[in-house]
Amino acid sequence: MARAASIRSQPSGPRVVVVGAGAFGGWIAHDLARRHARVTLVDAWGPGNARASSGGETRVIRATYGTRATYTKMAKRAIALWQQYDERWQRGFFHKTGAMWLFEEDNAFARASVVALKAEDLPFEELAPAEGRRRFPQLSFDGVTAVLVEREAGYLLARRACEHVVQRAIAEGAEYRQASAATPLRIDGAPLQALALGDGTTIRADAFVLACGPWLGSILPDVVGTLVTPTRQEVYYFGTPAGDARFLEPQLPVWIDYGQRLIYGIPGNANRGFKVADDTAGPRFDPTNGQREPTDAGIKRARAFVARRFPALAAAPLVGAEVCQYEASPDSNYIIDRHPRASNVWIVGGGSGHGFKMGPVVGELVASLVLGESQPDSFFGLARFAGAKKSGQDKWT
Repeated sequence: MARAASIRSQPSGPRVVVVGAGAFGGWIAHDLARRHARVTLVDAWGPGNARASSGGETRVIRATYGTRATYTKMAKRAIALWQQYDERWQRGFFHKTGAMWLFEEDNAFARASVVALKAEDLPFEELAPAEGRRRFPQLSFDGVTAVLVEREAGYLLARRACEHVVQRAIAEGAEYRQASAATPLRIDGAPLQALALGDGTTIRADAFVLACGPWLGSILPDVVGTLVTPTRQEVYYFGTPAGDARFLEPQLPVWIDYGQRLIYGIPGNANRGFKVADDTAGPRFDPTNGQREPTDAGIKRARAFVARRFPALAAAPLVGAEVCQYEASPDSNYIIDRHPRASNVWIVGGGSGHGFKMGPVVGELVASLVLGESQPDSFFGLARFAGAKKSGQDKWT
């Protein structure tokens, strides 16, 4: 993406550099530019690129988060914002299909989610498995003990949205630069004056936002380090029978199978095929140089799941596959905080596989922090990791 001129008058606010043009960084740059900050957005490979955690065609958007009501509240706001921007931009990024959760044994997550959804006045249905079979005969409900359908949920067009949000940020006055930040970033206890780039140039600014996704630990090894861990995640696309609408919206919602593993899928999926992905955290992964080829074991496991839960697709051909990554924090909560040794540097990351949907909300939140209109929330703060041991990714993303 080349630099583009603004269609607005020259912004006059503080100079802000945002590193990373993904779901967090792109929306942050957009919201700062809308509020007249002089924004430079930097990304090594471009918004929605194949290495980014925000790449790929689609992402689920839903508000079911068990006991983590903070995210239910944020998701409610995110759903409203995606709908508002779709109405304004006429791009159709949000597909409201609903989201159906299938619970096998442990229903504690469902019960806690119901409490949070009710508190936010978000509509949902609780179905008996027999009712699920009647309404969705293309699924096997074997082993399912409870069904929860969230009506306002659905999926988002990820790569396309990332690209367009950056375009809108540019239209609001931001400058986009295709460049990498020099790593590691050295901060000596004083406010940062300039950011060094990989090509040897520098950008001076009043404030800096590091929304680098899986690279956040390498750019800030002393402050973030392994608090953001990239993990390898495989995604598969199976071909449905010609003309068969049973596996498309509106006949099938987004679905999440909450069993021994958390496996989810998206109907239609921008005509890429029937999407199936395992949310279980994979092995550590190098997002820059890691090979992005699916494994035979992963494909075999996905085929076995599809045959069990969607019997009509047991022999479906694999029409595509990709490898992306999560960048998980130890507790799967986001990191949104000021750098402990530089008051004008903000750290935003740890999307943990569930961050994409929240992009517009994070954009609002961080723009307010950078412009001095609010203070960091300890829920997302770095201090929560002090002395804590790293645990595995929670199965709720």
